Amino acid sequence: MMTASKIGRVHLERAALVYIRQSTLAQVRENTESTARQYALAEEAARLGWEASKIVVIDDDLGVSGRTASGREGFKRLVTRVCMGEVGAVFGLEVSRLARSSADLQRLLEFCNLTDTLIVDADGVYDLQHFNDRLLLGLKGTMSEAELHILAGRLDESKRAAAARGELRISLPVGYLYDEDGQTVIDPDEEIRTAIADVFSTFERTGSAYSVVSAFVGRPFPSRTSAGAWAGEVHWGRLTHGRVLGILYNPTYAGAYVYGRSRSRRAVLADGTICTRTRPVAQEEWPVLIHDHHPGYIDWEAFLSDRRRLAANNTQRGARPPREGACLLQGIVLCGSCGRPMATTYSRGPSYECGHSRADSVATPHCRSAGAIQVDTAVAQRLLAVVAPDEIAVALAAADEVADRRRQSTRALELTVERARYQAARAERAFHQCEPENRLVARSLERRWELKLAALAEAEAGLVTAQMQVAPLPPREELAALARDLPCLWAAPSTSPRDRKRLLRTLVADVTLTSQAGGNTVRIGIRWRAGAAEELTILRPALLYQHHRTDQAAVQMVDQMAGTGTPDPEIVAALNVAGLKTGVGRPFDVRAVRWLRYSHHLPPTPDVPPLPDEATAGAVAAWCDVRESVVYYWLYRGFLQGRHMRSGRWYIPFSPQVQAKCREMVARSSRIGRNFKAGG
Repeated sequence: MMTASKIGRVHLERAALVYIRQSTLAQVRENTESTARQYALAEEAARLGWEASKIVVIDDDLGVSGRTASGREGFKRLVTRVCMGEVGAVFGLEVSRLARSSADLQRLLEFCNLTDTLIVDADGVYDLQHFNDRLLLGLKGTMSEAELHILAGRLDESKRAAAARGELRISLPVGYLYDEDGQTVIDPDEEIRTAIADVFSTFERTGSAYSVVSAFVGRPFPSRTSAGAWAGEVHWGRLTHGRVLGILYNPTYAGAYVYGRSRSRRAVLADGTICTRTRPVAQEEWPVLIHDHHPGYIDWEAFLSDRRRLAANNTQRGARPPREGACLLQGIVLCGSCGRPMATTYSRGPSYECGHSRADSVATPHCRSAGAIQVDTAVAQRLLAVVAPDEIAVALAAADEVADRRRQSTRALELTVERARYQAARAERAFHQCEPENRLVARSLERRWELKLAALAEAEAGLVTAQMQVAPLPPREELAALARDLPCLWAAPSTSPRDRKRLLRTLVADVTLTSQAGGNTVRIGIRWRAGAAEELTILRPALLYQHHRTDQAAVQMVDQMAGTGTPDPEIVAALNVAGLKTGVGRPFDVRAVRWLRYSHHLPPTPDVPPLPDEATAGAVAAWCDVRESVVYYWLYRGFLQGRHMRSGRWYIPFSPQVQAKCREMVARSSRIGRNFKAGG
């Protein structure tokens, strides 16, 4: 029975908020009696004296956990109204309904103390301005949080114990079912089994998750609903890249029972919101891993091989997998000037281009591009020459030596990581053995633990960096198999560019291209996976305009003859008699000679005095009473002959016959006036 002695007029004049919450939707659906008791608190508020118009029921948080205030809109609305002084009392079935977190509950209680708001539950009425009531509610809140922690701990330990035996029933991926005895079996539906098996076989053949998606275009793929009203139902839809990765990374398909593949942690966002983030756990840290737990679509070794191939395809982590393009060295070619990877372009023919050549901050004077055809041909020829049957024994011996040398170089780093891990664990044990109340010692031990963890992280990063910088050697079987019929296999029409790239990368780690500005050679540095390196030099192909360049002998002849004042028609005749051609292989004409003079920047023809029977273009135009442009038109069309000086001046032989011809052209033209000097 609730007591009303603490309820005053000031409380009754304000609103009474009835806060209703259930932790999960299953509780809302099944625990109907608890929900009904919470709604009945509105009647209790009316019995204690509140008017019906001032009783507000807040049930926005039905099906929401009370572990945190994040995501509880109803609780936020309650706190807001309490802070504004609009609330006389907050009704709840018990304190745990308000908040399972002591921090959230204590914050609400402090606001209720400042605004003189009462807390009412099934045990009584609490005035937060009274110390005993605050103490009692604080104890209730602490016990509620401890209760949640104990229950969650028990449930988690029970789940771990069942998982350690492989008996915890987890959500199975499509392709598996639980039989009547609770055992994991392959789905009896043959269509589902075939679809799952085809995913693994296609990836084994292509080595790419996107290729698997392409192979399933137009073919439906099954998915099984794991929860909700349609739990257990199979739906058929489009196979996506994410689903392919989910299948290839799922160890269930390898017959293994795994528990703890992911871990959830609460985090605080930038705006103060608390959220739960799920992160995958590394395979070495899986708490439960039981091999051969049930029949698998693939074996465990194939599963590990698929994971390695997927990691090698991840370009976001620096991998450069072979693609479909025609460029052989795509992904493994480096700029010899700045050391960065070169991009592959096809816009103006296949070529390798340094993507940093236009960046002022990182570019060097020698960041260039190179044609892919010539570079690929040289590297492929060298590869076929190296992989010869009589050199396989030497290559295998070199591979063994390189492997031993790499193991020795990384052993020291592995020992450093092992010692750093031991020291970090020792610092952690010392910190946990310290009494929490002794903060002077605890702070020092915590600081030392953090330093050891930082040293461990640095050592592990150094080991990972050293391992990533050295490309793994191919197996001995692959080296031996490459020598058998490799030239025929390389040139076969059925061999795709991706297959050639895979063959190349079996022996070649990377290729470095270096060239000089204005030079016509490209230096190709090949770094073999066996550890050796060599350099090739090739000539750059001539540019298109160089193939159409006019012979230098023709340029010199035009320069010499024009310097003596020889007319262009005579120069044309001399060039054709000498058998010289233009850059495109045609005989010379007047226009070609003039263009040759312009393009090679030949000096203008020196002006020489005209002969007694010669006249300038201006004099001829004045005699004919026409514009000077008309005379130039006659000259360019060949109606008149003349000598063209380098300065641009024309000397025209103006004999009586030429005068008569000019008079005739003027009279015959319908555009030129017939008013000319008849006597000339």
